[in-house]
Amino acid sequence: MVTVSNSSGLFKGNDLGSGLIEFLGIQFATANRFEEPVDVISYAQDVQAKVFGPQSPQVPGFMEEILDTKSLPIDENCLYLNIWTKTDFISDLTKNSEPNLKPVLFWIHGGAYTNGTAATSWYNGSSLVTRGDVVVVSINYRLGPFGFLGDNNLGTLDQISALRWVKRNIESFGGDSNNVTIFGESAGGSSVVALTASPLVAGLVTRAWAMSPSLRQLRTKNEAAIALEQYLKFANCDSLSDLRELSVQQMIDATAQMFVDVENYISTFTPTCGGAGLPEDIYAASANSGIPLVVGTNHDENRLWTVLHPDSASLDIEGALVYYRKAFADNTEMAWDLYTKLRSNHSPSEMVAALQTDQNFRSPAWKLCEKRSTNNTPTWMYWFTWPTPIFDGAFGSCHALDIPFVFHNLNAPRVEVFTGGDSAREPIADRISGELLSYANSGVVSWPQFEDKNRATLKVDVETVLISDPEPELRTLWSTMA
Repeated sequence: MVTVSNSSGLFKGNDLGSGLIEFLGIQFATANRFEEPVDVISYAQDVQAKVFGPQSPQVPGFMEEILDTKSLPIDENCLYLNIWTKTDFISDLTKNSEPNLKPVLFWIHGGAYTNGTAATSWYNGSSLVTRGDVVVVSINYRLGPFGFLGDNNLGTLDQISALRWVKRNIESFGGDSNNVTIFGESAGGSSVVALTASPLVAGLVTRAWAMSPSLRQLRTKNEAAIALEQYLKFANCDSLSDLRELSVQQMIDATAQMFVDVENYISTFTPTCGGAGLPEDIYAASANSGIPLVVGTNHDENRLWTVLHPDSASLDIEGALVYYRKAFADNTEMAWDLYTKLRSNHSPSEMVAALQTDQNFRSPAWKLCEKRSTNNTPTWMYWFTWPTPIFDGAFGSCHALDIPFVFHNLNAPRVEVFTGGDSAREPIADRISGELLSYANSGVVSWPQFEDKNRATLKVDVETVLISDPEPELRTLWSTMA
């Protein structure tokens, strides 16, 4: 056991050996259902920070099956954070010498804003702490209807509350409260982008790193109102007051009914532009924020879902063209010809995944980076293209594949189930995690900033190289789409 104390209270964590310590399950805020978080400023009793706090109530998704987190405790009272750090700052304090404060990496997990938890082995911060002399913080926040019903953006406000806790307390754990890099993947990635746009993070965020940000999930007030009406119908309620009377299980049951309509999934429970804490135009506000940002996408994001879809194996070209017609309308023939040229070895199902990857991830990321570049706000872009060999390569470089590489957690439980055990993984993890650590420490990466003329992009693979304007034909195609 190891103990840290400050004006907020006394925290008892776990000594991991080799100069590493962790503090798990520190409550950073309280919140009643459908109400804003209330920061925990002080603790009346010693904080036993030895196990993860409960995750937000949720309907488990595919990644929760892989990571085996669906059996973890759930509770509406889920606003907890975790810290990994080194012990050297403690020895500095005992010697009454000024501690050498370290950069803070603040992780926001993904899961489409409806599932996930910080309590997974893939997100363990020990490796980054060891390799980069940083402090890693991870958080839980409210999900689904508990965090994103209507336009209150309670889950986003939870994230900001956790950042305020870090500002007040992290120096006691060896972290520099004036050097905080937020990073996240998928919904966590779009959370990162949304936070760069929020006026509420002034003085809390130094820089940002967004992995596969699901930017299309950032919805309008009209979409939020429609989703709220749908949820009330499924829950057999007339108002938020009625919903307050439901049990957690009744809330989850109504949530599951919302997911029956797959087309509705993107904006069912997500942050609302112009809602609490967020501006109407998140891209413009992020571009005007002055907060440096690294944005990355994966080559085959949507294969994570199409590979296991029951209709995937039987989908033929005509079936694939249905998706292309819906996306491109009068430009369908041109788009199909272009994708078949650039993805010549793809099956019909993989052709659909290629379209959806660009529609959901690459195109929004391009537009965000273009907007920020126009405003001369420091922005970098990378493209993770290494394909996992599992299932004979069917998943390609799919969504979430880069997470254990960025955390350099290749030996964590269940990672090899997803990545295989290829020896090529290690240098890729060395490079991409090294870039993150360099960025957290100094604010720079090894490749040039993104700007409209050369569109510098780091292609991360067995051979990591700098490229300019990857696949310009696809970029041009998507630039004409609304």
